Amino acid sequence: MNLKTIGWAEYIDYPEWGIDGVKAKIDTGARSSALHVENLEDLGDGRVEFDVVYSRRKPFKRKRVTAPVVKWARVRSSTGHFQKRCFVMARIRIGEEECEVEISLVSRDKMLFRMLLGRKALEHRFLVDVSRRNVLSSRRSKKKKIT
Repeated sequence: MNLKTIGWAEYIDYPEWGIDGVKAKIDTGARSSALHVENLEDLGDGRVEFDVVYSRRKPFKRKRVTAPVVKWARVRSSTGHFQKRCFVMARIRIGEEECEVEISLVSRDKMLFRMLLGRKALEHRFLVDVSRRNVLSSRRSKKKKIT
């Protein structure tokens, strides 16, 4: 088995959703992955619609997404409280590596990282080097203004 090494933080793309550069914390202590969304709406036909908020500093930068529901499940948050969460499948890309992962949709409004990538998404795919970050991904370069 050839595992790719990733850092404790990476930028994650969602190619099927047209979303690039979501800042994610790699969390081997969390079982499931979680993505910060707002305006979650159950469409009643096995699908949900929600806004993915790309950045904490730019809450206006968002994209509306519709996805099929995998399940609704009780999840214990980091504070120890249980919440009922919606889970969807998403194709993610870290650098050149792509895979399908199950993600819970939740408000991470107070959290620094818009996403947590948990150990279920990591197993059999990635090895985490906790001394590094952005091993497979890099911060998107900003275009310089020409004056």
